Amino acid sequence: MNKRVGTVIDKALMPGVMLYRLLRKAVKSTKESIPELYDHIGGILRQHVVLFDKDKRFIDTIVNNIIRKLPTLGEKKLTKIISSGTKKGFFDTLNESLGATLGEQKEYTHIDRTKLFKRILIANRGEIALRIIRACKELGIESVVMYSKPEKETLFVKFADKAYCIGSPRDYLNIQKIIRLAKKAKADAIHPGYGYLSENSEFARLCGKSGIVFIGPSIRALSLMGNKIKARQVITDLGIPVIQGSTHPLIDTPDAIAFAKQLGYPVIIKASQGGGGKGMRVVRNESELAKAFSSAETEALNAFGDKSLYMEKYIEQPRHIEFQMLADRKGNVIHLGERDCSIQRRHQKLIEEAPSPIVTNAMRQEIGRAACRIAAQVGYKGAGTIEFLLDRKKNYYFMEMNARIQVEHGITEMITGVDLVKEQIRIAAGGKLDLEQKDIKFNGWAIECRINAEDPFRGFAPSTGKITSYLPPSGAGIRVSSHSYSGHVISHHYDPLIANLICGGKNRAEAILRMRQALDEYIIEGIATNIPFHKLVMHDPFFLKGKIDTHFIEEHKLVERLGKQTAVKKRLSKEERTLIITTAACKYLERQRKPVDNNWTRAGREESMQNEL
Repeated sequence: MNKRVGTVIDKALMPGVMLYRLLRKAVKSTKESIPELYDHIGGILRQHVVLFDKDKRFIDTIVNNIIRKLPTLGEKKLTKIISSGTKKGFFDTLNESLGATLGEQKEYTHIDRTKLFKRILIANRGEIALRIIRACKELGIESVVMYSKPEKETLFVKFADKAYCIGSPRDYLNIQKIIRLAKKAKADAIHPGYGYLSENSEFARLCGKSGIVFIGPSIRALSLMGNKIKARQVITDLGIPVIQGSTHPLIDTPDAIAFAKQLGYPVIIKASQGGGGKGMRVVRNESELAKAFSSAETEALNAFGDKSLYMEKYIEQPRHIEFQMLADRKGNVIHLGERDCSIQRRHQKLIEEAPSPIVTNAMRQEIGRAACRIAAQVGYKGAGTIEFLLDRKKNYYFMEMNARIQVEHGITEMITGVDLVKEQIRIAAGGKLDLEQKDIKFNGWAIECRINAEDPFRGFAPSTGKITSYLPPSGAGIRVSSHSYSGHVISHHYDPLIANLICGGKNRAEAILRMRQALDEYIIEGIATNIPFHKLVMHDPFFLKGKIDTHFIEEHKLVERLGKQTAVKKRLSKEERTLIITTAACKYLERQRKPVDNNWTRAGREESMQNEL
């Protein structure tokens, strides 16, 4: 019965303006509501469905449920909803009735609920797999994960609706095996997360060939933006500033030396198919180039299966700024502001914040427009980032486009109130962006620290083993994205990420204060982490002033300053303290070589007498 009524309601509701006359009549109705349908109806309302069919039976059912659940939504509220004449007005008024605030989650994409996927295979692991599982649950989509043999007891395996063993850790890159698994699970779509195959055009092509939706950009966009050399040419043709560099892959070391002479040192070598700092080397003179070229080739081949490299003029002390993009399949493109990810180590981002302390509103509008033009030009679809460098004079240059959800997307979510993973899924299913750029508002400030299994007192050496105790921080404005727990084993097979710790506030100062407190409260024992490094940064006077760049760690000698600090010692038990003090006292007495009558000796004699008794 409920299923039949729900189906009819789905067909009866269409986007548009509610019929006020019928609604007013329905509000006065005293018909008994149907509680078990409320969740189903609520899901429809959350998709911005706003026009009710003239069939009074269904109107009565829906309105009575709304009024019963939302006592603050009376005739005046309904009048306001009707008079707005827009889906946005309807949804905002419902939020007000629920007591929602600007900082809470918003939905940017509209799609008929019946068109959403039924089952999604998550071709990833760890924190992002958990993140996607949560989004699927909220959308009413079944989640399927794959896992390697060492990860059978992990959280993302536990919380998914279904889980399949893919084999060894290397199989996260086995395209054919993943496609076969998706077919076995009868998945409608595959979400690649970030890293691994998230920007692999061949993987996207095979998904399409198999009748499975790839939740990401089009094959054309992946092919174009995945090749950094081709991407540079596209951006140059748009008239957007690009760093001076090579227009073809470097053939060998002599070719690299010749081109470096044209550019002038310092230069930077990058992997053509790369990202995330892999296959990247800064070269300051010719004597360094041969070794740098060889090691970059090897790293690029291992990371991306392609050893081709290109070269750019190296900009000293730049700011690294990236814009978060959303683009639907109807040609609509918006940006959700920038993230400043300048604090890096070995080209790996460690701390990010949104917005950037250096970007003015005028700069945001100018660079944001450029980012939207780039996304539109390549026919981008979904959620992704476009990255820029700012030089000392605040000139901006296109660097690259990442056609995927970023590790650091959480800080954008905190200041915009949007769930990027859910928007990405809706867009892949054919959803349309409801908002224009002028509708995007930013609320407060957010900072993210990437908590890694690395020992900052030993040069950030990797730390592996079992987490014996795990207690994340909590409180207002604190968000922890993690797959870790007490007993979780950190393996050398995977990325060292333990958690993304995000703290937000009404301004930068409040976000920093909350981050300090959160770092102090974070308990992770059994392995070493880089939390001491983050604490040091959060108190650094230059960071507090927003004076940062990609050389911040080296310029301010943070690693050296950490080396001079004494690692915080764990609190000793009463028995341990007694043993240490007693041993020290005994050693002291031995050195004195004469009888001493003090509290220690008296305590020892008393203890001996008690034992004898």
